[in-house]
Amino acid sequence: MSELEAFRESMRAFIAEHAPKSLYGTRRGRFEAYWGGRKAKPEADVKRWLDVARERGLTAPTWPREFGGGGLSGEHARIWDEELERLALPPPLVGVGLTMIGPTLLDYGTVEQQREHLPPIVRGEIRWAQGYSEPGAGSDLASLSTRAVRDGDFFVINGQKIWTTHADKSDFIFALVRTNPNVKKQLGITFILIDMETPGVSTRPIDLISGWSPFCQTFFEEVRVPAKNVVGPVDGGWTVAKALLNYERSMIGEAMSGDLADGESELVARARRALGTPRGPLPDEMLRQEIAQTAMDIECFALVIAGLQQAAQKGQKPGPESSTLKIVASELKQRRWELAVRVAGPEGLGWEGPNFDDRDLATTREWLRSRANTIEGGTSEIQLNIIAKQVLGLGTKA
Repeated sequence: MSELEAFRESMRAFIAEHAPKSLYGTRRGRFEAYWGGRKAKPEADVKRWLDVARERGLTAPTWPREFGGGGLSGEHARIWDEELERLALPPPLVGVGLTMIGPTLLDYGTVEQQREHLPPIVRGEIRWAQGYSEPGAGSDLASLSTRAVRDGDFFVINGQKIWTTHADKSDFIFALVRTNPNVKKQLGITFILIDMETPGVSTRPIDLISGWSPFCQTFFEEVRVPAKNVVGPVDGGWTVAKALLNYERSMIGEAMSGDLADGESELVARARRALGTPRGPLPDEMLRQEIAQTAMDIECFALVIAGLQQAAQKGQKPGPESSTLKIVASELKQRRWELAVRVAGPEGLGWEGPNFDDRDLATTREWLRSRANTIEGGTSEIQLNIIAKQVLGLGTKA
């Protein structure tokens, strides 16, 4: 038996002994699990699963042991993921702490920042939000106007962020602030970490047309933040911000890939119900072809994601090509829900009431929600510009 095979057997034994049986089969995507944080109140089995996994460093399997990670190689971490997927077990912990700010701190943070912030992420004690976009600086992120003025060992921050996902449930927010208004806009930006309990920080929810929203506005009024919370150099946050965006876009692509895979068989089931065809080929040939094409595209995308995950587990960091993942994933998800609404027919236009199947009611809301997929995380137009310039080298001097 090889060392990797032995490790797989040890992971299977660990799961069999420690994973609560109530969680078997409850996985609903790579990032639909416990997010942690001071405000969270997990169910007993969820908390037990988190506690036992973090003792082995399995909430962040590839992070260094000194910060509470597992210190595993990418190959070993992939085996852990595969064993969870095999049993449809949710990961013990998810969140932007693990997928975005944590990796960024490992790349750009000081040793002191790493020691302060990484272990609480691993333990699920601190939940993070992202403070990038502003009402006047969405696609043109570098035009942000939230100001941070130095006052001794602190920065005093005033301004507003928008689309701050789950900021009302988060404990810390990583934000971009303008520290120098007298230079080229990208050169006067600083990346800073802010405790949400600091006086002057407040949030307000944003409603979406789908009837459900994780988004908030976050306001900063004379918020005093220690200067030691700056990641990277003062006025040099744009480089850090772009690196984090690569992690974000890869994460979005992976998350949507899981959602798409989960929905492939549901499309066929919906079509059978709508057409009254419990078995055999669907009678509508065009619909049959469209479902098949969508399923093939989803499968191809899943294979690309799998390849990139393997590259990441070997230490390759995401680059500007992550914009391609974001575009393809968001457009595929919109196609899937457009098709689901068409398949559902009149029932796909319902909102609530006893005469509609719950799955068809959810279709309406998911279709409406999917309209934002090509906007959030950077619009498709912005992603295309990144691909053209940074991947294909178009518009640059020879």
